[in-house]
Amino acid sequence: MSSASLAVARRAHPDMVRVAALSAAITFNLAALLFALRPLAPQIAAVLESPQTTTIDFLTPPPKVQQPPDIEVKPFHKPLPVTASVHKLVEHDEPKAPPATSTPPVTEPSHNAQPATPPSTLPPPTMAPGVVSLAYRSAPLKFPVQAVRMHMQGTVLLRVLVDETGKPVDVVIERSSGYAVLDKSARDQVLATWQFQPAVIDGHAVKAWARVPVDFALQEM
Repeated sequence: MSSASLAVARRAHPDMVRVAALSAAITFNLAALLFALRPLAPQIAAVLESPQTTTIDFLTPPPKVQQPPDIEVKPFHKPLPVTASVHKLVEHDEPKAPPATSTPPVTEPSHNAQPATPPSTLPPPTMAPGVVSLAYRSAPLKFPVQAVRMHMQGTVLLRVLVDETGKPVDVVIERSSGYAVLDKSARDQVLATWQFQPAVIDGHAVKAWARVPVDFALQEM
């Protein structure tokens, strides 16, 4: 009787020295990695702890483009020619009347006829044109006391408006004597006390402007 033999595989035992060497190398590398990452630990922790914000941008939809309205195409109708009726005016020759001969009216003399009135005459003027020369009726003059003390003298040229009675009604200083005291005194005295012969036009006394010189001279005092 034959017998069969079974072959059993033999398990190899691990090499303890090699295992210990690999463990030591892994431990050394892990320690070196931890040492290298130690300075970055706060930053890594801050990154891990900081909340992450997510920004959501809402997109605005583009405006809706309105579609153009549908164009209705109508058939073209050719207009029919229109003829306008022309009415011709017919002129009729009318007989012309002979020109009328006018005869001058015959006027009979009237016994109650009045003589024709002469044209109305213009009213006499009330103002003499321009500046005239007038004669004096009265021209009293007093030298101002202040001017005598300060030895002021000179000639004041006045433009005086004289009315129909010969009285001055307005006085304008046309040229100054150089002293306000003499100018004011001449104007006030002429307006208050002087009298003139009025201007006469067509036999009527009228208003008139006249130039009146007033002399203030110390040698005449």
